[in-house]
Amino acid sequence: MSRDLFCKYIWIIDTIRRHGRISRRELDALWRRSSYSQGEGLPRRTFYNYRTAIEQLFGITIMCDPVTFEYYIGDQSIAGGGNVTDWMLNSAAINNSLADASAIADRIFVEDVPSAREHLASVITALKEYHPIVFTYHPYTRSTPNTGVAIEPYFLKIFRQRWYVTGRNIRQNVIKTYALDRMSNLSVQSEVFEMPVDFSPAVYARDSFGIIFNQGNTYQVSLKCDPRRAKYLRALPLHHSQNEMVGDGYSVFTYRLKLTPDLVQELVSLGPSVTVLSPPELKAMVVKELTATLANYNQ
Repeated sequence: MSRDLFCKYIWIIDTIRRHGRISRRELDALWRRSSYSQGEGLPRRTFYNYRTAIEQLFGITIMCDPVTFEYYIGDQSIAGGGNVTDWMLNSAAINNSLADASAIADRIFVEDVPSAREHLASVITALKEYHPIVFTYHPYTRSTPNTGVAIEPYFLKIFRQRWYVTGRNIRQNVIKTYALDRMSNLSVQSEVFEMPVDFSPAVYARDSFGIIFNQGNTYQVSLKCDPRRAKYLRALPLHHSQNEMVGDGYSVFTYRLKLTPDLVQELVSLGPSVTVLSPPELKAMVVKELTATLANYNQ
């Protein structure tokens, strides 16, 4: 499949998703204004073929309301589940929009993700084909690198503009997480490994914020937020377990989370707009971090 055809599929999915419901005439008008039309309309037969291909490729069904004759994404389709397919669709839609904006490239600023450049494709191949990877690792906590690190990669996660791979360190026989941008001399091995039948990446990462997955127990976390911060958290939840209770001039958000350094740093970064209500262990961790920061400025 050509890249141009793939981009057309993404354009159709993104356009219908953004409008919710859209008539064939409205879709055709937007198509004529896009960079894919060359000023011509979208033939009915071509649109039908695109709909079929989209369902086969992405599992997304484009429905037509028989009363209004408007098109929409079917309820059972992937329309915002937060999984990798949805992430890929969103990324492709952004790329399509940026391609149309080349004339104003000097006025568009995007975040850089350097860890995706060199090793991401190799690690994805290893994940897909169950091959171990071997690399040299340069942790920030050491002055000398670790050479010959070998892992069986289990899953990938992007966090704070960095890609991380989690898997079993073969020599130590423990599950560990590594940042791709701290790797060098990475190679994909020819051997094939089997993931443990009782290991689920979704379950393993479920109760963590960030990239620390195997630390401590899971707690019921409660945060009190002012109205402005509450709007941000509604639009971009801190974690998939988020629930909200609205009070008089404040909101209380609850989560199921492990008390990791990543979580503490996130809460500290939110400043006075967020207060930890429970558990007391997390409150003490945040206070300790804030006290150390203040002491650093008072020296």
